[in-house]
Amino acid sequence: MNIAKTKKLTFQEYLDFCETSQERYELVRGELQLMTPPIWLHYRIAKFLERAFDDEITRRQLPWEAHRDPGQQTEENTSRLPDVAIVPIEAVEESIDRPAILTTAAILIVEVVSDSTALQDYREKVTEYQNKGIREYWIVDPDPFGAAKYIGSPKRPTVSVYSLVDGVYQVKRFQGSNCVISLTFPHLQLTAEQILNAGR
Repeated sequence: MNIAKTKKLTFQEYLDFCETSQERYELVRGELQLMTPPIWLHYRIAKFLERAFDDEITRRQLPWEAHRDPGQQTEENTSRLPDVAIVPIEAVEESIDRPAILTTAAILIVEVVSDSTALQDYREKVTEYQNKGIREYWIVDPDPFGAAKYIGSPKRPTVSVYSLVDGVYQVKRFQGSNCVISLTFPHLQLTAEQILNAGR
């Protein structure tokens, strides 16, 4: 499907485009945004969390799956590509032959921050994921790139966990040897340090 990059797309046109594109794009208010390849550290942290979530899902026999890089529609003509998402098995099975883009809310989403995505991760996506009803959103910031107002001063590597309470995100930040507290995975035993250093 040949689409001029300046044309605003509907969500359905984006799905059709994804079926033929060799590159990865997010759709942001109708506009295609090319996703540049992240650094290896980014991939390793995402892989570490995907495995940790898989283990916890298996242990608790939950009807979910952990996936790296699935799509998540957040608005009528916006779709993001989070680094890790916990998705209901039912949603996967209902769309098994279609592009891996959720239209219903994921259970949990993780974004690993890079220099080019920090503003979107801490501002735009917080609002989008909250409004979509995603019950938990983790921002993993190993370098760190987030502004001091998001991670404190002096800036340190941080895992921020946004939990949906009465439709509004409440955030808790974890650094160093702090054990990350997750309402979705209350028995998960991971420190911020383990996550942030997973790729080093």
